[in-house]
Amino acid sequence: MSTITHNTRLDVRLAGEHKKLIQQAAELLGQSISAFTVSTLVQEAQQVVERFSSLRLSDRDRDLFLDALDNPPEPNERLRRAARAHAKGVSV
Repeated sequence: MSTITHNTRLDVRLAGEHKKLIQQAAELLGQSISAFTVSTLVQEAQQVVERFSSLRLSDRDRDLFLDALDNPPEPNERLRRAARAHAKGVSV
């Protein structure tokens, strides 16, 4: 079993009715206010990060993307120049 060190604080000011609601919810779950607050904040933060970390495409955009992977266009002159410049700067 790992031990988690709690060495950082997060100070929050909130309305009295919010604190009462949070305290009631914590009590219903048999948790301290701190434990309830931390677990709820971490869970919500994970969901927000996950939501913004994934890319969702429409069916049309997905099909266009997959088609571009299967049938990539020929590189234009600008891309060929960039590849040559990169090759000069990178030893393989």
